This record gives sequence, structure tokens and C-alpha cells, in this order.
Amino acid sequence: MALVKFPARNVNTDAVNPFVNNVFDSLFTDSFIGDRLVTRVPAVNIVESDSAFQLELAAPGLKKEDFAINVDKNLITISAEKQTTGEKSDKTYSKREFNYNSFSRSFTLPDVVNYNNIDANYVDGVLFVKIGKKEDAIVTKRSIEVM
Repeated sequence: MALVKFPARNVNTDAVNPFVNNVFDSLFTDSFIGDRLVTRVPAVNIVESDSAFQLELAAPGLKKEDFAINVDKNLITISAEKQTTGEKSDKTYSKREFNYNSFSRSFTLPDVVNYNNIDANYVDGVLFVKIGKKEDAIVTKRSIEVM
């Protein structure tokens, strides 16, 4: 006598045709649907040095004119809006993900920030925002001799 092992069935598997289950599983795990459900905001690195903070925001495909940087009290907001034009194209896309419209990111600034010393550069798809510290907040390094 041969023992044959059948796959274990869940409680609800018999209620719905397995083909229908496979269609719904593939529909909700498809990257096309999953990508649309995720909010698209650029990744940010925050670097602190002795004299400044630097925000590095990855935003490829934009121009420096697309960005708006606003400081309100202790909150800095970096936003961008890319105007999509109604250009006609001869291309037929089966999947198109280049429709990056707008984003906004806000960061709370610490008390040591010099609000008059904020600069921004956009180089190779990365926005660099340098935020200087106040002179009294800059710690000078020195060696302490033990007596």
C-alpha cells in the first residue's frame, strides 16, 4: 500500500474556486498595483557636521526651478512640483512609471540653526540643503590634559 500526501487545505479554500483565489492573489501582489498604493516621496539623508546640517534629498528627473524651500519658525518644508505637459508621443507603453507629479517633506529644525545661513544646490538628481549652525552652538574641539 502506498501513502500519498495531499496538500493541506485551508478552511476557506473549498468555498471559492482555486482559480479565483489565484487571480486575486496575483492582482493584489502585482507590483503595478503595489507601486500605486505606496506614497512616492524622495529618500533623505541628514548629515550633521560641527558647523552645519545638510539634507540630501534624492529627486532625479527634476530641475532646480521645480523646487520650493520654505522656512516657517522652526520648520523647513521642501516641496517640488513637476509640470507634465500634454506632449503627444508615438510610443505605446505597457507600463509607465515616470509620472512623478509632486511631493512635500517637512523637517523640524533645532534651536542651534542660523536661519540666515541656509543654502541649496541641485546636482545630479540630488538636492543638497545646507543649514548653518549659530556661532555659539559650534563647539570647538580641544584636548584636555589630565592633572
